[in-house]
Amino acid sequence: MDTARAGHHPDNEPPHGEVPGAGANPGRPGARKRGQGELEAQVLAVLRSAGGPATAGWVQERLDGALAYTTVITILSRLYAKKCVTRSRQGRSYTWTSASDEAGLAALRMRRVLDGERDREAVLARFVSALSPGDEERLRTLLAKAAEPTPDDPGPGPA
Repeated sequence: MDTARAGHHPDNEPPHGEVPGAGANPGRPGARKRGQGELEAQVLAVLRSAGGPATAGWVQERLDGALAYTTVITILSRLYAKKCVTRSRQGRSYTWTSASDEAGLAALRMRRVLDGERDREAVLARFVSALSPGDEERLRTLLAKAAEPTPDDPGPGPA
């Protein structure tokens, strides 16, 4: 076979049209590609169900072993960097606690996108103009509530 390279065998080629490494887990037949943040949301949901601190192993078991332990650790570490979870040392490892729910995680992702843009005003203007009338009204209500003084902060004093 004159086209063979050293250490290469034609049986190691993917079927025509398939890309190696495509999908969520190319080694598992029928595996589908996960959406952005889907794994983080799943790990957070499991962690919230713990009702207190949990180990990465406990989280992995509740995910039906669908993820490798190292993957769970990576996801928890990323969530920790995003301040979505807290951790405390227990022996040589950590226990993890959810500090955010799914809405909080989505809000953090939105904030990261906004923080990465140069023209924040233009991004916010486009965001608001793309909202449905109902969502626009919800946003206006939330902004008005956020602007109301609280008992701890009565707002500006006398001029």
